[in-house]
Amino acid sequence: MARLTPAAAPWRALVLALAALYFLLPLAASVVFTVDVPGRGLNLDAYTRILGTEGFLPSLLLSLGLSAATIALVLLLMVPAMVALRLGAPRLRPVVEVVCSLPLVVPPIAFVAGIGTVLKWGPEHLSRTPLFQTFVAVQDPGFPFVLVLAYTVMALPFVYRALDAGLRALDVRTLVEAARSCGASLPGALLRAVLPNLRGALLNAAFLTLALVLGEFTTAQLLGFRPFAVWIVNISGSQAQMSVAVSVMSLLVTWLLLLALAGFGRRRTPSPTTDRK
Repeated sequence: MARLTPAAAPWRALVLALAALYFLLPLAASVVFTVDVPGRGLNLDAYTRILGTEGFLPSLLLSLGLSAATIALVLLLMVPAMVALRLGAPRLRPVVEVVCSLPLVVPPIAFVAGIGTVLKWGPEHLSRTPLFQTFVAVQDPGFPFVLVLAYTVMALPFVYRALDAGLRALDVRTLVEAARSCGASLPGALLRAVLPNLRGALLNAAFLTLALVLGEFTTAQLLGFRPFAVWIVNISGSQAQMSVAVSVMSLLVTWLLLLALAGFGRRRTPSPTTDRK
């Protein structure tokens, strides 16, 4: 590994210090805002009252349920597609990459406007068909599956990049052929030989999708649903300190999950010395 020259070390320290200030200063200001009550000094009521606040648990559980469903759906779609590209259609990889990157190009407002138009068109034109109940079911406020579909599309760029990085590190064809030569079927080869080696990529994709769903506001708000991010914004007008406290706690939990994921990935990655032994 190349070492930094003595002249470059101060510049690295300066860049790291500026980055730390850029990320930690707003977080520190937010924490001070939540605990500093004018005339009373430090007070932790903004944190102790979170669990008892109306709508906190229902909105959080809804977002976690939407996250789990989105993760399952997007991985179920993308993992077989990515493996199939590696095995049988590598020339289609640029096409799939462009399609998966489209959600980054389409503005969220236009995306939500399109979803809303479809949801209005369906009941008006399909009221006498069995599909009418489908349009009603996907908009159930208890669990709006239409948000799962929207979040799946929005998560495609991140999931694609995570899985693509994991598959680039593997010789998928050799793994599958070795498993098939040992008597495994094609699905069995994918489950027993490919997926265990994609554990890190799958965890990265799942974590990115979880962070996306927990923090997404525009789509849910414009479609009239109230998951966790919408709940935080709604209470910010009447309980500003609590909304900031919840945001700080969410950010800290996200960081802890990221650190845990990084540690889990390091423990699972064998070292070259271990491989030689």
